[in-house]
Amino acid sequence: MQAGKDRGGSRPGTLRAGRLLRARGPVGAVLRLCVRLARRPLLPAVRLWRRNIQLRVVAATLLMSLAVVLALGFVVVAQVSKGLLDAKEEAAQSQAAGGFAVAQEKANAPAAVDGSDAADNKVGRDASTWMNSLVKQLASGGQTAFEVAALGAGTGEQVLPGTQGVKGARASGNVDPTASVPLKLRRAVNNATGTFKTFSEIRYTTGAGEKAPEPALVVGKRLTDINGDPYDLYYLFPLTQEEESLNLVKGTFATAGLFVVVLLGAIAWLVVRQVVTPVRMAAGIAERLSAGRLQERMKVTGEDDIARLGEAFNKMAQNLQLKIQQLEDLSRMQRRFVSDVSHELRTPLTTVRMAADVIHDARVDFDPVTARSAELLAGQLDRFESLLADLLEISRFDAGAAALEAEPIDLRDVVRRVIDGAEPLAEHKGTRIRVLGDTQPVIAEADARRVERVLRNLVVNAVEHGEGRDVVVRLASAGGAVAVAVRDYGVGLKPGEATRVFNRFWRADPARARTTGGTGLGLSIAVEDARLHGGWLQAWGEPGGGSQFRLTLPRTADEPLRGSPIPLEPEDSRANRARAAAEAAGRAAPKPPADGGDRSPIPPRSAVATALPVPADPTALPGNGARVVARPAEQAPQEDRTDAEGHADADAEGR
Repeated sequence: MQAGKDRGGSRPGTLRAGRLLRARGPVGAVLRLCVRLARRPLLPAVRLWRRNIQLRVVAATLLMSLAVVLALGFVVVAQVSKGLLDAKEEAAQSQAAGGFAVAQEKANAPAAVDGSDAADNKVGRDASTWMNSLVKQLASGGQTAFEVAALGAGTGEQVLPGTQGVKGARASGNVDPTASVPLKLRRAVNNATGTFKTFSEIRYTTGAGEKAPEPALVVGKRLTDINGDPYDLYYLFPLTQEEESLNLVKGTFATAGLFVVVLLGAIAWLVVRQVVTPVRMAAGIAERLSAGRLQERMKVTGEDDIARLGEAFNKMAQNLQLKIQQLEDLSRMQRRFVSDVSHELRTPLTTVRMAADVIHDARVDFDPVTARSAELLAGQLDRFESLLADLLEISRFDAGAAALEAEPIDLRDVVRRVIDGAEPLAEHKGTRIRVLGDTQPVIAEADARRVERVLRNLVVNAVEHGEGRDVVVRLASAGGAVAVAVRDYGVGLKPGEATRVFNRFWRADPARARTTGGTGLGLSIAVEDARLHGGWLQAWGEPGGGSQFRLTLPRTADEPLRGSPIPLEPEDSRANRARAAAEAAGRAAPKPPADGGDRSPIPPRSAVATALPVPADPTALPGNGARVVARPAEQAPQEDRTDAEGHADADAEGR
């Protein structure tokens, strides 16, 4: 249960940290600045790590080999250390057992009156003198292999009542016996019989020339002196040689391990290089192929798998070049055919037009059936001429011969001309055209003729498919972009039709007639005009909820677009209204309007005109691939779901 509380308690902290980073106040700005400053130096390294597979493989090989060498080193050093210590303990216990036996034998030796061994006899000596002689004699056989120390019984502890014997401490080789023998070992020797050992450090007195402490194995045992009183005898075996041997093993293994790691890294680099170099070459050639340099080929050497891959890549590139050339030739022939047919049809069409005009002017003298036929002939000839003009324009776009004559223009003037031209159709349909955002100049470097053609197509389509409801034309400018959006409240588009609406001759409802005599190439030409400006023409719509077309142009010619000042999905769409209603219901119960609400879903002019433009997340032009510009989440309108949800504009007949 406690672990669950810990896990649950960590989430609020994470959420608080995220809210701090998203905060708009000074604290949030400072935190975001710190995060950016901390990430900026790491970005080149992260980019290099993500883009270089050879670096990742070599780094992974080095890390894994280093981990293996370290693990192996720990095992080897542990085994060597254990072997050295076991051998040292065995030799030390054997040496100490012999020394303990000699010391006890000397203490138990019978007294002698005279002789050459008088120095070792009990006669004429007290216990302290005998102990000094014993320590010196036992240490003389060590030759720096060990030191001997003697401590009185109870040394370091409270002396037990009735305990007698040697007092004080003595040792050989300037060893400090009290500091060198651990208190724990002294307690064990004092409280039990037998031999005891432990690891400690040999510390020397000041008379030893400030000699540094050294590790040692201490072996001790309780014995009796010449008077039969107890004392503790300790053998101190330095571990200097073993430590030097272990350091030598560590140094040798570290050098060998480092050499092995470097060698493995070099081997990994060479091996990966042999594989990565052809892949990089193939990637570079693929990029050049995608750029149109179809003659690029890989250099193939050998007969291994890489060579087979190179040969297959070259065959693929050759076949791709052949297919593309065939398609280009076919497309060139088709474009030439369309252009030639369009030009060749102009001469007979001119003749037919002249004859039709004569017949049309004299229709008052004909019977009703013939007069009606003359009117139909004139109308269809007008449509035929429009179709030829659109085909010629499309052929110029396909051939790359379309030229842009950009100059600074005010889009408000273009919109006024378009609306003036669409007023007769709007009056016939019972539609009112409203303009929002025209209080300030909307200046951009653009071709006025092409922009007017795009907007005329959008406005006429909106009026024709607006079902008699209002059409709203909105202008806005922000940053380096200007935008014009045309909103209608007609039939809208079904999911998935937003991208197909720009296809040539596409119709949402093939059975529906073209009341305005459109050719079906209007939106195709409009989207080409937008691309020629370096701008976007995008569509949004929902079934029964109308549609909106948005034209976004750079304020300055050749300036890349990073966003649009008008959101693609309008604020009065069903999704936005439902979302706003849900948010309002969460705060307070909404009050129903007293008059039942307005018939038109268009918001009041003042509210729209004063609203701040919301930067949109642009989607790509149809056929140009995705191009997305990130922006803060709180500013993201719902047009991001245009392609996913199939939002589209009104019925595409005549577009």
